[in-house]
Amino acid sequence: MPTSRSLIRNVHLYDPSRPNEPLGGLYLNPSVTSKKFLCMLEIVIRANSPYRVLLRGTEVPLTPTDDPLQPGHYDIICDAPGGMITVTDERCIARALSRSVSTRRNRKFREQVRNRDGKCVITGLPNPVAFINDWTSFEAAHIFPLSHEELFRSLNYPQFVTIRSDETDIGITSCQNGLLMQSTIHQQFDTFKFGIDPDDNYKITCFSIDLYRVDGRMLDPICRDPTDERRVVDEFLRWHFRQAVLANMKGEGESVFEFDFPDGSDMVAEILGGPRAGERMEAELFLRLNSVSSIP
Repeated sequence: MPTSRSLIRNVHLYDPSRPNEPLGGLYLNPSVTSKKFLCMLEIVIRANSPYRVLLRGTEVPLTPTDDPLQPGHYDIICDAPGGMITVTDERCIARALSRSVSTRRNRKFREQVRNRDGKCVITGLPNPVAFINDWTSFEAAHIFPLSHEELFRSLNYPQFVTIRSDETDIGITSCQNGLLMQSTIHQQFDTFKFGIDPDDNYKITCFSIDLYRVDGRMLDPICRDPTDERRVVDEFLRWHFRQAVLANMKGEGESVFEFDFPDGSDMVAEILGGPRAGERMEAELFLRLNSVSSIP
């Protein structure tokens, strides 16, 4: 059964005219400052006039400082006559867990990401057996998922890619769209449990209980060296961070999908019986069909 992200929230957002109807919220980790919080609110909240954000019970509006945000209920107040607060209708994508797709492009992608990074760029854990080509527990993660290639194209993201797997690659299998991660961290990344903000010194913000102590870390410099053409593209990190904010802060938050299907279980029925069934099936089928495709 899908799990609601709102169940563990300790920050809640309200329009004071509807004090019993949360607009959204957040599970608060130490990396979230007042400034960070206000920036993330701009992704989630729509207002037809300037607004103030107050911790309920206080009279002083939040300002964009580096002070840690406090847990609690926050009221978003428009002072202008007719001021209105709403939640964006933008939704994050329904993303399947990335799996190894054995095509020539993806083998090249994996090799290039491994050669560039050599470690988990989130935790900093190096791979001491890389010299014998043993990459157990390390995975090359796509920032922008393969299953949404048409969206990648429609956002004009191929323009940011300078290294491609081959002449037919639009850039989604470029090492510039990849990061090396430990497998458990990769799963957290794909389910939007954390994001990396290139506009905040590549700080990692965790939106759930921080199992792996990555909240507040910086993305390892090895994958973002400005002198290295292979470096990750900031725009892709920015897109993923926005997706994580939408998934975790908007409304009740997107459901956390079940991916651990025991042998013999009816995976299709479980997906079709859950939220966003069509989008999830499309993403899952894309990955599976590509894994058996003979197209490089």
